[in-house]
Amino acid sequence: MKLLAIEARQRGQVQLSRYEQVRDFGADLYVLNGLGEEDYWPASRYRIAGSQHIDDIVAAARAWHAEERFDGVFTFAESAVVAVAVVADALGLPGVGLDAARKSRNKILMRRAHQQSGAAHPRFRQVTSLADAAATAQEFGYPVVLKPTLGAASSFVFRVDDPEMLALRYQDAIEGIDQMPTLVTEAAGLDLGPGGLMIESFLDGPEFLFEALAWDDEVYLGSVVDRVTLEGETFDDDVHQAPTTLSAAELAKIHAMVAAATHGQGLRRSVLHAEIRYHQGEPYLLEIAIRPGGGGLDLVARATADYSPIEAVMDVARGVRPRVRHYQPTGVYMMGTCLICDEGELEFVSVPAEVSESEHTLMAKITARPGEMILRPPHGNNILGFLIVTGPSFSDVKRTLEEYADEIDVKLAGQPVTKTKMPWPRSAPEPSTAGTAG
Repeated sequence: MKLLAIEARQRGQVQLSRYEQVRDFGADLYVLNGLGEEDYWPASRYRIAGSQHIDDIVAAARAWHAEERFDGVFTFAESAVVAVAVVADALGLPGVGLDAARKSRNKILMRRAHQQSGAAHPRFRQVTSLADAAATAQEFGYPVVLKPTLGAASSFVFRVDDPEMLALRYQDAIEGIDQMPTLVTEAAGLDLGPGGLMIESFLDGPEFLFEALAWDDEVYLGSVVDRVTLEGETFDDDVHQAPTTLSAAELAKIHAMVAAATHGQGLRRSVLHAEIRYHQGEPYLLEIAIRPGGGGLDLVARATADYSPIEAVMDVARGVRPRVRHYQPTGVYMMGTCLICDEGELEFVSVPAEVSESEHTLMAKITARPGEMILRPPHGNNILGFLIVTGPSFSDVKRTLEEYADEIDVKLAGQPVTKTKMPWPRSAPEPSTAGTAG
């Protein structure tokens, strides 16, 4: 099979390991970047359009398609899902369509689709000024969540507890959102829907992430992980565990909600990444994205639920039904974390072989590059990479994750070598294996 992967503007090496997985799963993978680095992918299967504009990307894709006759086109980048929908239509290849892609990228349009489908969701409103935001927050009741309509990776997403904090974080967001990596790497010339900021009502319960699939009338929850991060006013530092602590009844209720919302977004055949958060004992939708979850969640799905989101992307792109089943845990336990550090210019991150090559390590990936400026909330949301471990129990993987994180060195310019930080509350009790959401 010949597949074409697209990014309007290459974002470092973030997608490279997933492209390598696609190749290793047997595809002839071609990569087209609107703007990108030379030698990013083998020369015979790599092209740079030389422009971030959607018309130029479509023209480059058409010309290459005429030569190679691709079987499908896809992206792993949140910032390219709309561009890929346009390219798929232009090339006559399977795709979700422009309207569904836009609803799946823009949080305001997504919320409206969820509202129309009857799926439970937080209260929401686009805000165009601090006064508008303050009035909305007062109406919804503090705390509220302030977030970009075109955000991703929790960049400039803040829990706001009072009017004074709202004024501060509104200014932080207004000054920063135009430089979000997921926004500056979007294709130019696209109508992405309403931009700017929105206010949502705060959901006070635990959060769960699903790798899922829509195929015609059915929606499958292929895998699920529990988000167990200790949160403050930001939502940026993820720690996940599996198998889930959700009960069969809770999963059934979430499945019905995700299915309704998926079809409400106009999605019939698509890979999905769904996020659910509880509030007062009931589940609510945070988002349904049309690409696999990041941070190694595809590897977690394979290990803990025998579902392969990357292979599902490959199949959906060419119009073939993927191998999928409703969620069934394999018995493998995992815990994974984002690796973080203080702000500053990165000199190096060092992962020892006893961590990276351990039989317990599912993923030890450094995504930040030397020379990169690491920004932390409220200025940005840069991480160093990801660490995921597996084992026979929750207590075992928690202990292993903490031990391995303590072995990773990080050096910022002008600062001494330190260890990476892990956003896990080490003094917290062991995670329960009973249902936690209700």
